[in-house]
Amino acid sequence: MCFAVFHYRTKVNYVLIDTYSTSNFYYAFITSQLCRLFNLHYLPILRGGNLPYRLKQNPKLSSLIFNNSFQNIAPSGYLKYEFELKGYKTLLISNVIPITKYNFKNRQKLQPKLLYVRSFAKIYNPTLAIEVLKELKEKYPEATLCMIGPDKDGTLKEVQQLIDKYELHDSVEITGVLSKEEWHKKSEDFDIFINTTNVDNTPISVIEAMALGLPVVSTNVGGLPYLIDDNKDGVLVDKEQPILMAKKIVEIIEENKSSFAKMARCKVENFDWSVVRRQWLKLLNNHE
Repeated sequence: MCFAVFHYRTKVNYVLIDTYSTSNFYYAFITSQLCRLFNLHYLPILRGGNLPYRLKQNPKLSSLIFNNSFQNIAPSGYLKYEFELKGYKTLLISNVIPITKYNFKNRQKLQPKLLYVRSFAKIYNPTLAIEVLKELKEKYPEATLCMIGPDKDGTLKEVQQLIDKYELHDSVEITGVLSKEEWHKKSEDFDIFINTTNVDNTPISVIEAMALGLPVVSTNVGGLPYLIDDNKDGVLVDKEQPILMAKKIVEIIEENKSSFAKMARCKVENFDWSVVRRQWLKLLNNHE
């Protein structure tokens, strides 16, 4: 990225910098300062629900990045709120999905078939999915769970240990990494999407699930309440509450709340490039 800034410094009008709370934050810092050196407009694209923590931990570096940007771009109301709380001008422009590539499945009768699509990492708390399945099987012995994603920090081993502990081998499928097309196809065999994270922004996997017609049950953290209207187009529960999450899943199944999925699909159609493109053009053209 730094080389690209130097190489194209006379050929570009704007530099977009994906900015995370992890070690990438320092790349964002270096890139932003190079842009300042070459008098280039740069726009940090705020990623990751833990960025507010980074603002607290590195206030000086944060100020150098975000106070000197052309515009800070937040994909969620959550990060927009947190950044403006610190005095950084921030514009809300949503993440993008090509909505026509997401086939909406109208699920007539919901079954206890759960889908998890996320990395196996502590911040995403995948062990909660196993705990939820254990609780759910008290009412639905036939309940199943499919978990899709890479192992990022060894948390997969903890998940497998819980599967052993609760003897859920016949009820849990762990696929590893699948392509977008593969997991979209796989999703057709499942009826409820669960998001178990402890920290989050506006996860693409949840947006995709909403587009595909999967009712979403998620922890109520970070940017999720800005994405999901509780009991309207999805369900939010407190983090680390497997019994409560299982109870909400039972309610969705028993009351057959497939209407959640239809309302969610309508919402995420606003994430299509045809809509988001207009926001970008307005921002950039108004400056020029």
